[in-house]
Amino acid sequence: MNQKLTHAIQLRSEGKLKESNELILSLVNEFPIDPAIHYQCAWSFDVLGEESKAAPYYEKAIELGLDGEELEGAYIGLGSTYRALGHYERSKKVFLNGLNKFPNNQAILCFYAMTLYNLEEHEQAMGFLLKSLATTSADHDITDYKRAILFYADKLNDTWN
Repeated sequence: MNQKLTHAIQLRSEGKLKESNELILSLVNEFPIDPAIHYQCAWSFDVLGEESKAAPYYEKAIELGLDGEELEGAYIGLGSTYRALGHYERSKKVFLNGLNKFPNNQAILCFYAMTLYNLEEHEQAMGFLLKSLATTSADHDITDYKRAILFYADKLNDTWN
């Protein structure tokens, strides 16, 4: 990893958010086709609460071929940024793309459920959250009822007489 980028990430971890952001912006100018730098730039705007400035950098990082865990993070970041900006349909599309590439990523699934909530797709959102909870929890109260939770997760409006 670029030494300047490592330093910028360190600054961010120390709470020096503006300084980190300025350094990363200079790196974007220096290395305009580096997807990892675009990803870190997006993140640096997110932590400053400047979501509208973060989105184009997430988009560019994905477009430039970001991969691995950083790509997973970019899908979460971009989707949640769009959600925070009220662009729910765009958010949904990003999360669906992320889930297509990373179907076992529970964080993408949970953020997607938040977007579904905003789109008033409550039953589907709850179903995803219940399935995620039942399949990832180690809490014995949840694991004892895992089978039932999974059964009802997509039948929330069904009743039995």
